[in-house]
Amino acid sequence: MADRLELFRGVVHPWHHDHFGHMNVRHYAPFFDDATYHMWTMLGLPYSEMQRDHGVHTVSGTATTKFIKELVAGDLIRIDGAVSRIGGKSVTFHLRMFHADTGDLHATYDLVEVFFDPETRSSAEIPPEVRAKLAMHEVVS
Repeated sequence: MADRLELFRGVVHPWHHDHFGHMNVRHYAPFFDDATYHMWTMLGLPYSEMQRDHGVHTVSGTATTKFIKELVAGDLIRIDGAVSRIGGKSVTFHLRMFHADTGDLHATYDLVEVFFDPETRSSAEIPPEVRAKLAMHEVVS
């Protein structure tokens, strides 16, 4: 079984707070989105090279965030991720946001990335070389 990959570290700032005094839901998305960009590089498939090398890129199909425990200003976060499913034209990533000091789980993020052919402007099969690299990092739950 593959290991989960550490993708991102960050800090919660006061401007992330809402009127309840904790990080507002709108601020989870940028943290997870930044982590996803790192995911591709950690998989050996830098997003900056995917279209050039494989003729495709990906677009987000579905993103689901589960909020588990609140975060406040000064909290340090760590995000890890793994490939959780490989389909014919899509891959699903499962990311987890932890408190870097306590190890508490604060949120999870499931993202379906659909492979996209920019020439035809439609979904595309996962290229074999890309599928092989994804498979090396698939975590079976």
